[in-house]
Amino acid sequence: MDTVSKAHTVWRGTLPEGSGSVSLDSSGSGTLGVTWAARAEGANGATTPEELIGAAHSACFSMALSNALTQQGTPPEELSTGADVSFSPANGITGIHLYVVGAVPGLSEEDFRTAAQKAKKDCPVSRALKGVSIDLTASLR
Repeated sequence: MDTVSKAHTVWRGTLPEGSGSVSLDSSGSGTLGVTWAARAEGANGATTPEELIGAAHSACFSMALSNALTQQGTPPEELSTGADVSFSPANGITGIHLYVVGAVPGLSEEDFRTAAQKAKKDCPVSRALKGVSIDLTASLR
């Protein structure tokens, strides 16, 4: 049976002057403000759809990589993953850069990069975003 995660947004006003709130319903983790200024101009104080995609992608990738490393007998002590999601008002999401630094005892840098590339390909969020260019930087600390 599929798990369904729920969120919803309430938007008030026009795109340039309006604002909204995104509620994370499944987890009950709260509500985040969202504005066009944050999205198009990088204004602070509100989240963006791209930031939420980056959070989802970095979490999903971290889980996929942890699982892959564990299955190959080298479980990670820690994975620190970031996702930079590029957005252009004219073109939408133009690319995603994932970057991960891992603490994985007994694993070579090359094997870590190989596992990270596979996790990037297999991660459900990466698969959902297959129409977007996704690149990856992976290193051990």
